[in-house]
Amino acid sequence: MGKKYYQIATQDAEASIFIYGDIVSEGWAWCESDVTSHELVQEIEALDVDEINVYINSYGGEVAEGWAICNALKRHKAKVTTYCDGFACSAASLIFMAGEERIMLTTSALWIHNVQTFARGDHKKLAKEAEGAKKLNDLSAQMYLEHVNVDEDELMQMMDDETWITPQEALDMGFATSIVTGGESKEPTQSARKSVFSMILNSKTAEGEAKGEEPNPEPVPDPSEPEQDEEPISEPEPEPEPVMNKPKNLFMALLGGKDEE
Repeated sequence: MGKKYYQIATQDAEASIFIYGDIVSEGWAWCESDVTSHELVQEIEALDVDEINVYINSYGGEVAEGWAICNALKRHKAKVTTYCDGFACSAASLIFMAGEERIMLTTSALWIHNVQTFARGDHKKLAKEAEGAKKLNDLSAQMYLEHVNVDEDELMQMMDDETWITPQEALDMGFATSIVTGGESKEPTQSARKSVFSMILNSKTAEGEAKGEEPNPEPVPDPSEPEQDEEPISEPEPEPEPVMNKPKNLFMALLGGKDEE
């Protein structure tokens, strides 16, 4: 079974998409949290729903992947609402702009900057690459200018300066349409949450069976359900193993480029 670089849950005529990782092309997807446009765009196109809610917490990544996801959301017949659950940086901020409603949480932030590229060669080659990067930068700026109320010169200066944008600044400048607290946010329905946890459980079970392991009979807990009273235990449960950082240059993910060895 291949990796899933995102999660989609549907209920009735509503879908919830969770983008909680770096946005990369398929060959650079190293972690299960990484998001690629290859499968995600096809699944967005196949959704027969009236509303799509997109929950974002991402440092960004490759601009082409961000453009593809953003454009797929914009051309879908459904009403699209985007939520910045934590960070929507770089290419992820472009996906955030796909929403008709764009909602910032009180503890969330956008980060915008110029398109980055890498080049080597003589002065003619470098000049050509710079010209291409400038064109891509202008196209990305247009995706913000469709909604913001600042003029183009001010926006371009913000991109030059690599600017963090707070929820209130995002609302004042038109990047966002509203600010809510975590409790006021339109969270996924109970059934949608259960669908996500079911997909995770099925993925783990299938992986174990492929390795000849016995399926895990224990259900995956749903954090949205109230905890049940349990019998006291005599010994504390072991601490979970720390999650190791993936072997990826986070600074390069912020810049929207690929790591170099």
